[in-house]
Amino acid sequence: MSKAFTRETDADLDDEVEETLPLPAGSRNYMTPGGFARLKNELNHLVEKERPETVAIVSWAAGNGDRSENGDYIYGKKRLREIDRRIRFLVRRLDTAEVVDPLARRDVDDSDRIFFGATAKVRDSRGEERVVSIVGIDEIDTARGYISWVSPMAKALIKAREGDVVILKTPGGVEDLEILEVRYQPLATG
Repeated sequence: MSKAFTRETDADLDDEVEETLPLPAGSRNYMTPGGFARLKNELNHLVEKERPETVAIVSWAAGNGDRSENGDYIYGKKRLREIDRRIRFLVRRLDTAEVVDPLARRDVDDSDRIFFGATAKVRDSRGEERVVSIVGIDEIDTARGYISWVSPMAKALIKAREGDVVILKTPGGVEDLEILEVRYQPLATG
């Protein structure tokens, strides 16, 4: 029989999709203390609450007879695979995390320079000002101005000082950014 006419189960498709680490090859997985705590809390929630509840539902549904048409069983197994995949991802992320506390840089002589964990106020060539904080790739939150340390903007800003003008190169073009202020402060998580 031709493979074109065989049915693949959802389980076959779900197991093939594995979350990959979007870290550049050979780089470190920098993370703020708040970002690390958020991922750790998510992992604990999945392991201690969601997974046991889902296992209980699947066990109950399995006892209800024919599993092929049992929606609770089918959905429960699918959800269990999603939870297990996320747990594996979080464990890998946390194992490779290198926690960098932004507050540790406040007392350093070059605290006016931008490094991981810095919060910087910048002005673009149109005169618009914005505040960005350089965080780990798992902590990105554009609504809060949290940008990844591997983003084009962060790469342009890193090692620059207050008063410097840096060149931001993006697929949309080239832009000058003036650094108005650099500070190291605790970052909100959640």
